[in-house]
Amino acid sequence: MPDPRSPALDEIVGYGADLDAGTLLDAYRSGLFPMRVGPDKVLAWFSPDPRSVIPLGGLHVSRTLKRSLRDFEIRIDTDFTGVMRACAENRDDGNWIDDDFVSAYERLFELGWAHSIEVWQGSDLVGGLYGVSIGGLFAGESMFHRVTDASKAAMVATEERLRAGGGTLFDVQWSTPHLESMGVVEIDRDDYLRRLESAINAPVVYWE
Repeated sequence: MPDPRSPALDEIVGYGADLDAGTLLDAYRSGLFPMRVGPDKVLAWFSPDPRSVIPLGGLHVSRTLKRSLRDFEIRIDTDFTGVMRACAENRDDGNWIDDDFVSAYERLFELGWAHSIEVWQGSDLVGGLYGVSIGGLFAGESMFHRVTDASKAAMVATEERLRAGGGTLFDVQWSTPHLESMGVVEIDRDDYLRRLESAINAPVVYWE
């Protein structure tokens, strides 16, 4: 894996390699995550500085959102592929979640390293997110919503599950207005890497 502290071009510290399970796990343990970039969809490895995290116990849940939560059912790991496919369809910054990404993260899911937090209304999957869990780390990868507040409901459920399970680090990569409204904070890369080292050596969070 590239050094996550390497001088970065647009926060990219390396290109190439593969999406094998071992490669992905090494990347997350090193503070990196993959995306495809450019017209040729080259595989790139990112190490943002600053890095955005959700402080456990510090999530902002508005009164409006609290009311919305009553309309949803939260499920864990019942439709991982459905969540990934929905995230791919929902992105307005280019569809980098291609079939290779779906297959790679499905493999992590089968091995117990990736999880989906799903928001349902009856038989309809209306929101959710997926990410990678190592020790006390949950690295959120992408989320989607089909009805108002559904992705926020997934964030609330993820933060609650992490706190209940002894998690220590909820990584959301970059800040967005959506995440800022929920209390995301930005920390410098060195601070993130220190927290990461502690998190990946913490007891495993059980998601079931």
